[in-house]
Amino acid sequence: MNTSTETLKTNPSCLMVWLIGLPLAAGLWFLAYWHLGDFADWTISVLGLTRDTHLGEAVHFFAYDTPKVFLLLIGVVYLIGVIQTFFSPERTRALLAGKRLGIGNTLAALLGIVTPFCSCSAVPLFIGFLSAGVPLGVTFSFLISAPMVNEIALALLLGLFGWKIAALYLVTGLAVAIVAGLVIGRLGMERHLQDWVREIHAGNAAPTTGDQLSWEDRLRGGLHHVKEIVGKVWPYIIVGIGVGAAIHGYVPQDFMASIMGKDAWWSVPGAVILGIPMYTNAAGIIPIVEALIGKGAALGTTLAFMMSVIALSLPEMLILRKVLKLPLIATFVGVVGTGILLVGFLFNAVL
Repeated sequence: MNTSTETLKTNPSCLMVWLIGLPLAAGLWFLAYWHLGDFADWTISVLGLTRDTHLGEAVHFFAYDTPKVFLLLIGVVYLIGVIQTFFSPERTRALLAGKRLGIGNTLAALLGIVTPFCSCSAVPLFIGFLSAGVPLGVTFSFLISAPMVNEIALALLLGLFGWKIAALYLVTGLAVAIVAGLVIGRLGMERHLQDWVREIHAGNAAPTTGDQLSWEDRLRGGLHHVKEIVGKVWPYIIVGIGVGAAIHGYVPQDFMASIMGKDAWWSVPGAVILGIPMYTNAAGIIPIVEALIGKGAALGTTLAFMMSVIALSLPEMLILRKVLKLPLIATFVGVVGTGILLVGFLFNAVL
């Protein structure tokens, strides 16, 4: 990247506005984040409720988690949006095209972290990778990682559970994406792509573009990223936190521990099977996970449920049916599902 070119293209006065405005916005962000508990307490007091009641506890959970989740999303998504301006789709495809299995799978899974797609919206880029000559197994590593191990999931896990749980989820999620892609790649299942996709895959890679952006453009791109991503996921966040609040306020702790606790070995496969027909993204499911864990559900079981909802949703399978033949879809579900089961049992065993 030619930094002198970027400097020449930048309007100094406009860039100065960003350099002043961003620290002010960051200060307001931290101020709001530090007073989340005060806001939740004020909300239930205004409504004449107390935390001793089911309704009061549910409302307190909702009033605390809603601004917390949105603050985390806005802050992290903005930073990732700026970073993403250095990784255009063309450059990403060029980076992965021609890479060997193993190296390519690792790169694809890591790129999934900075591409906050839900499972359905990742499919068009999945096709783009194939058209650029990216190996099938490598594309699957991206398809699994992008919805499951992206900055939204990591930001919320970090804010709600701490860095240890976020780090464990990052490592195990990447492992599932990399290993599943390796297995599918080794099976040589290109013949199970739909005919029109296989013809594209056999063609030449699309040329890359070399557009250079100024720092003002990159900072503005981060703001656009926030509007685009938060604008798409906010309904899921509200619904997810609402469900989580109901669980937190009304569901007895012993009940959740009995059906999703460590002693119920069948809870992990049951959670995976239950999660597949559902469809939401990390922003919508993590508040529910938080409430389930708070009521005594085992961490491994709830994370297995979360992974299956995000990475193996039924709507994703329906879209993939236009791209993949049934044997390849079945292999994808089987390999990823096995990886999620192993993660669930591992978390329950060690935590």
